[in-house]
Amino acid sequence: MLPSLAHTDPKNCKMTDQPHAPKGRFAALTLGALGIVYGDIGTSPLYALDQIFSSHANLAPSAENVLGGISLVIWTLTIIVAIKYALLVLRAQNDGEGGVFALYGLLHEHNKRGMLALLMALMLGAGLLFGDGFITPAISVLSAVEGLGVATPALSSLVIPITVVLLTLLFAVQYKGTAGIGTVFGPVLLVWFVVIGGLGLAQILHQPEILRAFSPLYGLRFLSSQSGFEALLIMGALMLVVTGGEAMYADLGHFGAAPIRASWFGMVYPALLLNYLGQGAYLLSGHKPVGGNLFFSLVPEGFVYPMVLLATVATIIASQALISGAFTLAAQAIRLGLFPRLTIRHTHQAHAGQVYMPFINWGLYLGCILLVLLFGSSDALGAAYGLAVAGVMVITSVAMIPVSRLYWGWGRGRVALVWGALFLVNFAFLVASSLKFFQGGFVPMTMGVLVFLVMITWRWGRKATFAAYSAKASMTMAELVALHRGAAHFIERNAIIMAPKPLRHESDRAPALMRLLWERSGVLARNLIFVEVTHRKLPYIHDNRCKVTVFDRDPLRGSVIGVELQFGFMEEPNVEHILEDLAHHRLIDLPPEHRHWIVHVSLEHLLPSRHMSVLARLRLGLFQVLRNVSQSGYEYYGLGDNVRLSAEIMPVRLR
Repeated sequence: MLPSLAHTDPKNCKMTDQPHAPKGRFAALTLGALGIVYGDIGTSPLYALDQIFSSHANLAPSAENVLGGISLVIWTLTIIVAIKYALLVLRAQNDGEGGVFALYGLLHEHNKRGMLALLMALMLGAGLLFGDGFITPAISVLSAVEGLGVATPALSSLVIPITVVLLTLLFAVQYKGTAGIGTVFGPVLLVWFVVIGGLGLAQILHQPEILRAFSPLYGLRFLSSQSGFEALLIMGALMLVVTGGEAMYADLGHFGAAPIRASWFGMVYPALLLNYLGQGAYLLSGHKPVGGNLFFSLVPEGFVYPMVLLATVATIIASQALISGAFTLAAQAIRLGLFPRLTIRHTHQAHAGQVYMPFINWGLYLGCILLVLLFGSSDALGAAYGLAVAGVMVITSVAMIPVSRLYWGWGRGRVALVWGALFLVNFAFLVASSLKFFQGGFVPMTMGVLVFLVMITWRWGRKATFAAYSAKASMTMAELVALHRGAAHFIERNAIIMAPKPLRHESDRAPALMRLLWERSGVLARNLIFVEVTHRKLPYIHDNRCKVTVFDRDPLRGSVIGVELQFGFMEEPNVEHILEDLAHHRLIDLPPEHRHWIVHVSLEHLLPSRHMSVLARLRLGLFQVLRNVSQSGYEYYGLGDNVRLSAEIMPVRLR
């Protein structure tokens, strides 16, 4: 067996043993969480209760209905967000990271019954989050601008054009990143929560009877008094109260669990409760919402315009957070091998997580604009909102069952009591939200399913291509070493060859590309470096990122070396920089001058099997389309930025 050299010293490969943790003081992280994590759920008072009392559920504002409806709002926030996410789900950390792909990584290594189906469900959940991303900016900004119609009814006709302009500007500046303005997100949202809490408190002081809504009995009595269909309509509208709650878990790696919990229980939760209670108190007073908008009815007459401005800024911040989250989600999917390698541009040198993806950006923009134009109001968009989020929450509840068993050591009884109950609650909301499918709920669901279809097709295609390429005739590493040792002449070039799998033993087979190059010229490069990149289902690599296996090394005749590089799904896989570092520390034989390097890659020409079914051919066709929009592997890994490339087209027949 040949020696394997574990590389840990150079800066690009050195990993600490400490788990990933957000950087910054606790107070700064808590304030930052206000601006990034809670923008979506924090702006839901703009439209959520309107859906219950004047739109989707269309409840009469009687005392019983108001107390019952507000009680349901309070306990929906408490059970789903405060208990499920803030206290429980935030514990499911994958090296400090959260979100559906963090759960995917936690469960991927456990080959238990039903785990594959659960992993597929998590991929669907990621797709649904993308689907939700089309609606959030549209409904958030639109609901804020609609305040103009409350202040001056004559301006109602300008709501749609102003919303379109604001969304256009928002997406147009995404390529600049958020480093310059991100620091103001937290303070602005802090002002927002203080103001909406104060508006609600003022109404509560006039109608303290609304405080009776804290009793869950009002909500249960109210819901049980409705017919089954009406109860589902109410629960479907209630889903809007907790949209954005999933962001608590998705942004776990940016801020940490403690700051996220502190900002929720210290500011967001009380402010939301006060505002929803205030809106209920306003209805109890017998006043009709001004201009049909309950939220802006709480604002004193002379402060409507400033409040519209503050609400607009708050919703833009909420939209920005979601757009940035979509970039991060897509980047994670790419690094997990679940999504085509789209162009990723870094917008901040010091923060690898701040990225911009043109394809995702303009896809979201087109979807948002179409939704604003087609639906025309936040009330109409409310019918499309919530179904995808309800689906993600159900999937999260199911995934937490094995996480609790495998990582927390919970017994079956405890799991059934806690997650069984939360699953039933979330499933009830999913059933209720499904009633909105034909009113607009099909939009995020359709987009989510399409993204899921892309992910499973890309995953299948990569595996099928790898299997077909690996099956092609090749030589063993022992045979290659023998050829290298017996060569009379060499190409005075240092060749880097991308390998589909790690090369550690003489019996391992060299890439098929190596056989093609040998048969063509009959001459080998003096130094052969085989590079295989592995993406583990972990956010970060803390053990040896680089493993170097020396198959042959002679000061005069050159070398044959295998290099395995490992990356996590939160890391930037810049292979060229790491090879430079390995060469600098003389672990591989590459000169510092890039002009003496050449990278050999194969471009697979995919051919269908002669007996492939029509459905399989359609799947292959979709995979071909995805390959056309995807970056090549060498480009994605940073190879070829400064060195020469040699690309060989190789026919590969998929089965």
